[in-house]
Amino acid sequence: MTTENTEKKKYTFICSRGTLDGVYPSLVLALNSVRLGHEATVFYTFMGINIVKKGYLEKLKFHPPGFMGAIPGMSSLATSMMKKQIEEANIPDPADLLEIAQIEGVRLVACHMTLEMMKMTKDDLIEDVEVMNAEEYLKLAEGCAINMFT
Repeated sequence: MTTENTEKKKYTFICSRGTLDGVYPSLVLALNSVRLGHEATVFYTFMGINIVKKGYLEKLKFHPPGFMGAIPGMSSLATSMMKKQIEEANIPDPADLLEIAQIEGVRLVACHMTLEMMKMTKDDLIEDVEVMNAEEYLKLAEGCAINMFT
């Protein structure tokens, strides 16, 4: 006999990449966590903070790994190809996915140190993004079932 665990758990996902392929993992995992009845927080740090910066999602690029990314124009070509694959797979674009995540209750948090380092303020962020310092994040993460870099 199996018993279903209905205890609400907390999860955090750390997003440190502000790229087209960096935006999806944390949001998809957090959104599915919420849909399973749990609490989910995405913590944006370093270049990932750009994901929650006003007007940035439209500028997301995909940078191919290795020497391919160094070829002039390859990033633009790879970005176009990735966007086409996302659309063909009926996956929401980053702006829509972020909006869906917010509507469904995913908590979005920006790293205070990163804001200072990037000379940004809370006013530079999209609506409803919280700001936490490292100590506050660690206190949150301490009580979580999953803490994951994505």
